[in-house]
Amino acid sequence: MIVTTTPSIEGKKITAYKGVVFGEVISGVDFIKDFAAGLTNFFGGRSGSYEGELIEARNQAMYELERRAGALGANAIVGVDIDYEVLGQAGNMLMVTASGTAVVAE
Repeated sequence: MIVTTTPSIEGKKITAYKGVVFGEVISGVDFIKDFAAGLTNFFGGRSGSYEGELIEARNQAMYELERRAGALGANAIVGVDIDYEVLGQAGNMLMVTASGTAVVAE
């Protein structure tokens, strides 16, 4: 599956548009990761626990995006955009949304 942020694919012709597709993931941060990130915030530096959670959530959202496009008969997704949002009263939930247009490209 070709996945691109551009509206077209160089060297390919889009022959069919299958629709807008999304891949959403909501991920909670557990107490241990939150505690470790708090220490990083206090002492400075990068938070490996939060970075790992973000990478995993983004990978899952992209997987869902590709899976849903494939279910529509697409072989590519153009115009991909990834959005991040913090949810929950304590801000301990992360939502990652990947969206794009499922197409058939030849």
